[in-house]
Amino acid sequence: MVSPPPWGWHQLDSRWARSLVADSGVPPGSLVLDVGAGHGAITAALLEAGARVIAIEAHPQRLSHLRQRFGSDVVIVGADAADLRLPRRPYRVISNPPFAITTALLKRLLQPGSRLVRADLILQDQTARRWSGDRAPGFNRWQRDFFAAAGTRVPPSAFRPPAPVTARVLTIERHRPR
Repeated sequence: MVSPPPWGWHQLDSRWARSLVADSGVPPGSLVLDVGAGHGAITAALLEAGARVIAIEAHPQRLSHLRQRFGSDVVIVGADAADLRLPRRPYRVISNPPFAITTALLKRLLQPGSRLVRADLILQDQTARRWSGDRAPGFNRWQRDFFAAAGTRVPPSAFRPPAPVTARVLTIERHRPR
């Protein structure tokens, strides 16, 4: 029996990463953050789609792996998502962030002044459904600027090793000006 990796890390399968990126409709040349980039499954799919990628990873060994794998093709940042400095220009987030930092990350992405255009995040199913409803934390503050919807279900088998819970894609999109 294989035990889970340290920090409860479950790597997203590259096929699911490509599907997530394709479903996001990210235009070539877009600035995209991959928060909790791991070994770069989503980062690689974003590069194939022509995005300009910032891969964020806190774990030192995975950070080193990202640097070796992508070199100068990707901006690689060693940071905890809770302390992340977000771009001052419009950006997207497409990622499978560590479930433990979900609330901190979402609050940061939805804070006043955020230049977030769209986020497609793989989160625990229950969390994605909660944040897509009107009882989401801070909903009354951010719902004027953003819309959130729970989307595609992601089974435990989409991860290596399989995740202990079902996940779901949460899409957050900025309202278009009228």
